[in-house]
Amino acid sequence: MTMRRTDLLDLHDADATRLALVGGKGAQLGALSRIDGIRVPDGFCVTTDAFRRVVARVPSLDGRLDRLSRSDPDDREALRTLSADLRRAIEETAVPGDLAAEITGALARLGEGTAVAVRSSATAEDLPTASFAGQQDTYLNVVGPAEVLRHVSRCWASLFTERAVAYRRRNGIDHRTVEMAVVVQRMVFPEAAGVLFTADPLSGDRRTATVDAGLGLGEALVSGLVNPDVFTVRDGAVVARAIAAKQRAVHALPGGGTREVEVDPQRQGRPALTDAQVLRLVELGRRIEAHFGRPQDIEWCLADDGFRIVQSRPITTAYPIPDAADQDHHIYVSVGHQQMMTDAMKPLGLSLWRRTALVPMHEAGGRLFVDVTPRLASPASRAALLDVLGRGDPLVRDALETVLDRDGTVPPLPATGPGGPPAGGAPEPSPEPLPEADPAIVPELIERSRASVAALERGLRTRSGPALFDFLLEAFEEHKRVLGDPLSMRAITAGMEATWWLNDQLGKWLGEKNAADTLTLSAPGNITSEMGLDLLDVADVIRPRPEVVAFLKGVEKGVEDEGFLDELAKLPGGTEAREAIDAYLDRYGMRCVGEIDITRPRWRERPTTLVPLILDNVRNFGPGAAARRFEQGRQKARQKEQDVLARLRALPDGDRRAETAKRKIDQVRAFAGYREYPKYGIVSRSFLYKQALLEEAGRLVQDRVLSEKEDIFYLTFPELHDVVRSHQVDDRLIRRRKDAFRSYETLTPPRVLTSDGEALTGAYRRQDVPAGALAGLAVSTGTVEGRARVILDLADADLGAGDILVTRFTDPSWSPLFVGVAGLVTEVGGLMTHGAVIAREYGLPAVVGVEGATRLIRDGQRIRVHGTDGYVELLP
Repeated sequence: MTMRRTDLLDLHDADATRLALVGGKGAQLGALSRIDGIRVPDGFCVTTDAFRRVVARVPSLDGRLDRLSRSDPDDREALRTLSADLRRAIEETAVPGDLAAEITGALARLGEGTAVAVRSSATAEDLPTASFAGQQDTYLNVVGPAEVLRHVSRCWASLFTERAVAYRRRNGIDHRTVEMAVVVQRMVFPEAAGVLFTADPLSGDRRTATVDAGLGLGEALVSGLVNPDVFTVRDGAVVARAIAAKQRAVHALPGGGTREVEVDPQRQGRPALTDAQVLRLVELGRRIEAHFGRPQDIEWCLADDGFRIVQSRPITTAYPIPDAADQDHHIYVSVGHQQMMTDAMKPLGLSLWRRTALVPMHEAGGRLFVDVTPRLASPASRAALLDVLGRGDPLVRDALETVLDRDGTVPPLPATGPGGPPAGGAPEPSPEPLPEADPAIVPELIERSRASVAALERGLRTRSGPALFDFLLEAFEEHKRVLGDPLSMRAITAGMEATWWLNDQLGKWLGEKNAADTLTLSAPGNITSEMGLDLLDVADVIRPRPEVVAFLKGVEKGVEDEGFLDELAKLPGGTEAREAIDAYLDRYGMRCVGEIDITRPRWRERPTTLVPLILDNVRNFGPGAAARRFEQGRQKARQKEQDVLARLRALPDGDRRAETAKRKIDQVRAFAGYREYPKYGIVSRSFLYKQALLEEAGRLVQDRVLSEKEDIFYLTFPELHDVVRSHQVDDRLIRRRKDAFRSYETLTPPRVLTSDGEALTGAYRRQDVPAGALAGLAVSTGTVEGRARVILDLADADLGAGDILVTRFTDPSWSPLFVGVAGLVTEVGGLMTHGAVIAREYGLPAVVGVEGATRLIRDGQRIRVHGTDGYVELLP
């Protein structure tokens, strides 16, 4: 059956369902034109069907596109030459006669001699998942059919401007997948024009709208020719205005085109809009925002005392807000910043983490947040919450205090307000007596966790279909029971509080900063630090086997795939190497980067991830390094303990002080290592959940219910349960979820988020950081200077001796890297997050919570990390 070709479409008939035909701008304008009370200039779309007809006539188009795709994206001259050649070829290709006649007829219906605006509308432009704003062209005040046809061709050709080509190359978009429609609209000759943001574009505050306004056409503002008047509107009132001196404006010429003109001196200092007009415009903006369901960046113009909307696109920087069941004010704290995983999570990962968490969590932008409003409103719990969160991450505390400083933000509650764990489920000071350093407590807790995981594994073996989901619902309750074990909570709290006590009191008594950092070196029973040391032992097995080393270098370069372990066993010494790697994966194969998201590939599923780490260990260390490093750390901790106690005994009341400090040191040594084990238990259980659900997904693929197993990652747990029961799935829902996830990946989550949409990251209010240095949180004492290696993906790690790791965040999966670096700098983290704990375990100077570290520090640059004082110097 041959599809009917549609070369032109009335703008009013365009909408999101015809995106492939009219492009992003056309679809958006069509939707705008149907909103009650919104006036959009009349017009029509020259569709992508017409575009395809024309470009099919371009000589040697495929060859030109092939050369463009093969060109080096960093070769600006080649890109410039190739893109110019394509544009010229398209502009020189004649518009077919019947298409030209259709366009001429549509222009006549707008009115003979009517001036129009000709706007490009690419099929990937102005979308919720990608903003291509400014990548193609717009032409104003075009008069006459011949000029309109010429400018339509120029819009088609603008798909291949140098900036558009470079943008697609940077974002991995195939040039052939993007097509160009063209919007032709009746030209508006405005008294004023500008941009309306329905949310504050910097803070994201949804209650605040910002209007930028200038005289004449909006191109004067877009081009930077003039500064705009800026009006700030909040709760239906203009709360601030900044009126610019408007010396120049852009006006339309009678015969077509535009020009810059001088503004009458008497008009230069007057506002472009009255307050009443500003409020009317914001009201229209709220209507548009409500229609599209998210904050909008709206281009407008004022003519004949009425507003026309000429474009609206999502504010891609405005972070989504969690859904709330009421209209009350809420304050949310990021779970990802507590868990050291701020990447977007897929729906199944979000759903399972929420179901197994000890506190209610809310979803926004592919991340999880905890509502701390009740804790902040209650005088009984506010101080404790701020103290716990502030010790973990001072930026979270500062952000919360910024909100609290505003009158009326948090309604007061009685002094006996609600309690419960703080954000992320981190323990807070225990009201019960903390356990003494009984050596039997941690082994008992570990055995309880192991027994529970083993029971889960046995239970999953015999279940499938709806029965599997019934069992998993019971398993999630067991998961929470183990995680919330009161003795486990008290053991973690004992280690944390003893650490804080030692740092605080030894600082006061001995004038020593962060003494606990040395006292915790090589603390026994730390599963995460053992993971790094055990990989050194794997390297010891591989190092003396040259054929194995050479083979693994090929794996690192991508010569072998995930089946490399089977090939490894065929080499001389390969059997021993495989056994060592398999044993490591048996213990740690459930780990991966971003492991709180069940959908992330685990090391057991993708063992090639470990190969670069093993080879780094082979290259940078000698035999027996793991045992030596652990023993060196133990000896340093022991010597530090003896030194501290001796100095305390020399003080007034020294014996009592030394006795108390010894008790705290014993608690640190007994419980600090256990801090990492509950997370290991969580991830162990999660991997078993994942394996069972993927087996179920495999059966759904066999039954042709799903296209691929990984589609389940875009369903919540209850939705997947329904699919298994009904054997039916909504493919459109999965596609929408995939699109949404791609958009969430581009967002940076805030530490604190309000229900008004205000995103706060907090600030270090310090006077002790040298000029030019980057402030952060001191989490592991010492100073080190070296080469910065900025690494965003564990798979890209290539470290030499003495290098300093700089990254966004580190969860336990990064720990094997720590054995080979000299220091650590991260953008996210706190005193008790995993990276900080392991940095102290290994004695690495570390500063975390350094905003923008991966952007401000260049890969290969020399830096000095002040782990005791909490800042990073950038060296020449």
